[in-house]
Amino acid sequence: MSEEFKKAGSVFEQVTAYVNTRVSQAKLSVAEKLSQGIALLVAVLLSALVFFLSFCLLSAAAAILIGQWLGSLWLGFAIMAFFVLLAGVLIWKLRGRLFQIPLLNKLLTVFFEKDRNEKDEKD
Repeated sequence: MSEEFKKAGSVFEQVTAYVNTRVSQAKLSVAEKLSQGIALLVAVLLSALVFFLSFCLLSAAAAILIGQWLGSLWLGFAIMAFFVLLAGVLIWKLRGRLFQIPLLNKLLTVFFEKDRNEKDEKD
């Protein structure tokens, strides 16, 4: 009877070690996916910031150029402001297709992509 208890204890220790290993693996997997998602968001935000700054500078340059052509600097800025407002409305109307859906798809790919190790184990 003593040997059966020893075997049961040994099996219990092995199961406990297996569960602990799986929990650790899950934690590492979540940490990896989270870091990939955060890195993607930071890259998107930094790219958007650079694009925004470039757009502002190009808009100012275009406004000055239009103002010089028309002989009135304020009219150049007013015309450029109208075009920027028009572009903003267009982007707002198309925000789902332009930003939300692609970003959501990329995040879902990052978070729900199966680990390569799990794919290799099943094959």
